[in-house]
Amino acid sequence: MKIAVASRDGISVAGNISKCKSWMIFQSDAVGFGLMDQRQIKLVEMIVLPREQVFQYYLDDMPHPLADCDGVVGASADDGFVSRMALRGINAMLTTEADPVKAVADYLNEQMAPPKSRPISGRVNNVRSTLASHNG
Repeated sequence: MKIAVASRDGISVAGNISKCKSWMIFQSDAVGFGLMDQRQIKLVEMIVLPREQVFQYYLDDMPHPLADCDGVVGASADDGFVSRMALRGINAMLTTEADPVKAVADYLNEQMAPPKSRPISGRVNNVRSTLASHNG
């Protein structure tokens, strides 16, 4: 399983994943007989996306380096982003966990630390995102 974690500094999980250009790519393989608590997680790549491939600007007009990921993890994203990822077959998960490796382990064990509730600005961003997609 391949999971991408948004991380601006390569140390912690980043906030708004639709705007994040830096990603840590982790690979996980089950050890033993598929026990969820015995997975090996390793960092396989760090990617810095060019502006046109940052999800906020991405137009689906070229292959995307994260397209083969099973999931993406970050601290925040609007509902539109989560829906667009689902259409691509990518599970977008939000967490308050700051440690990228722990966030991936939580993802694999289906024990994500729930994201913080979004203030009104998050809802305004949803409206902007929707309007932009209809005006583009």
